[in-house]
Amino acid sequence: NPATGEVIGTFGTKPDSRRNDGINIAAPAGSLVRAVENGLVVYADEDLAAFGRMLLVRHADGYLSAYAHNDTLLVTRGDVVARGQPIAKVGRSGDVVEPQLHFEIRQGKNPIDPIAMLGDGEISIARRD
Repeated sequence: NPATGEVIGTFGTKPDSRRNDGINIAAPAGSLVRAVENGLVVYADEDLAAFGRMLLVRHADGYLSAYAHNDTLLVTRGDVVARGQPIAKVGRSGDVVEPQLHFEIRQGKNPIDPIAMLGDGEISIARRD
């Protein structure tokens, strides 16, 4: 899992017609955010105000994972990361009031429900054993 905590925002369209392209996980501020798979950090910044400090990691087979609302980023653009490696610390940057991680998985441009990929409690994307 990218963070340990309770899922407080689920994937998909909401009653008010807004859409969540990922999930939101409530976690204590400062707790570790971990890479869900080996990859390359392709974005590490806070240009999108609503998402606060955000990381994007590119994986094999066209997968991309996103980690937003972080307090601290532990990696920078161009870093190669390993599955399970700490890459950020949970925060409440962006448009949120409580510490949490917004987490997305995309294949190409298509968002995928991360919960659907949580087989044994671990998200498995483009895994090469």
